[in-house]
Amino acid sequence: MLDPKLVRSDPEAVARQLARRGFVLDVARIRRLEERRRELQGRVQQLREERNAHARRVGREIAAARAEGRDIAPLLERGEALKAACQEAEAALDEVQAEFEAYLLEVPNLPDPEVPDGTDESHNVELRRVGQPRAFDFPVRDHVALGEAAGCLQLEAAARMSGARFAVLSGDLARLQRALVQFMLDLHVAEHGYREVYVPDLVGRAALVGTGQLPKFEEDLFRVAGPRELFLIPTGEVPVTNLHREEILEGELPRKYVSHTPCFRAEAGASGADTRGLIRQHQFEKVELVQFAAPEESAAALESLTRDAEAVLERLELPYRRVALCAGDLGFAAARTYDLEVWIPSQGRYREISSCSNFRDFQARRLKVRWRNPAHGRPELVHTLNGSGLAVGRTLVALVENFQQGDGSVAIPDALRPYLGGRERILR
Repeated sequence: MLDPKLVRSDPEAVARQLARRGFVLDVARIRRLEERRRELQGRVQQLREERNAHARRVGREIAAARAEGRDIAPLLERGEALKAACQEAEAALDEVQAEFEAYLLEVPNLPDPEVPDGTDESHNVELRRVGQPRAFDFPVRDHVALGEAAGCLQLEAAARMSGARFAVLSGDLARLQRALVQFMLDLHVAEHGYREVYVPDLVGRAALVGTGQLPKFEEDLFRVAGPRELFLIPTGEVPVTNLHREEILEGELPRKYVSHTPCFRAEAGASGADTRGLIRQHQFEKVELVQFAAPEESAAALESLTRDAEAVLERLELPYRRVALCAGDLGFAAARTYDLEVWIPSQGRYREISSCSNFRDFQARRLKVRWRNPAHGRPELVHTLNGSGLAVGRTLVALVENFQQGDGSVAIPDALRPYLGGRERILR
């Protein structure tokens, strides 16, 4: 959530920044609500002062009236009238504030000044490429053809039990997925300094509001029927970022967490080639990186987190590129994002495998996550960051397709062989 004071004090400036990402801020509505809020705040203050003054005076007047045998009802009625008027004004003020806060929940984050201008992914800026796509001397097959030919990818079986965009992995592919997860976790814990956490796969509405998935993206979530309102997590970002909800962190920052979770997305708008195989599924695996950083260190933390994700691709010898998202392609809660895109031979292009984002204090304000700044000893909002380290299914796709051999087998890069019993090839 944006700083309410900033939005109230200068909505036009906020609107100009949000226009970079294609969002139209309703300045007239904000002005109207702010005018009404100030009016009601003044009314509440006036009524409280009158009620308190009446309460101080009426005690003496009631005692005198009783001593003189006069009726005290008018004195009591005046007090009740002031109380009722005050409650009515307070309720109206609460209603205005609630409307303003509800509107702010629908307003995205401000893009950082460094974010390039642009309206969609075609305006994203490539920053660098690592590795060269392989030149094949045989017809390239996609991961679906390779997996089905080996009997290790069963899409029809998954469709019979769950519908479209689910998959069953077996044999070598099931083991490869498990190996990738273990490799990523070990790398991030042992070499990058993350603390591994195991988190719930079901969360309440407040957790999703806190990280920005709700209320805007409810149609992309799976809600679970039951005695409580719970949702399947769309990403490990949600439960891990909620670890410190309503806390004041003590000690040094950043706090760095890594978690392996399943992810569940309705993907309401997905269509075409993306729905074939494992590229865009309703259920998939991710290893998620989350950091809580001091505000002045969050820009450097984004660079560090992105390098941690890139290290996975480099150890696996997969060609990739880093892209800076333009303002119009930023996620709802992000102030700045780098996408890592891996080369997919069957598609002849790079595809996103990780989005690494700095949310600044946008999520922390919703979640009320603060830290005690040792410089002055007072609590202040932290900055939150996250990125996939990596999306496991897409890493499996990239590895199978980039390392495929002419006989249908798949070579295994050196870094992954210890996790596969020393095997140099699979799917044969």
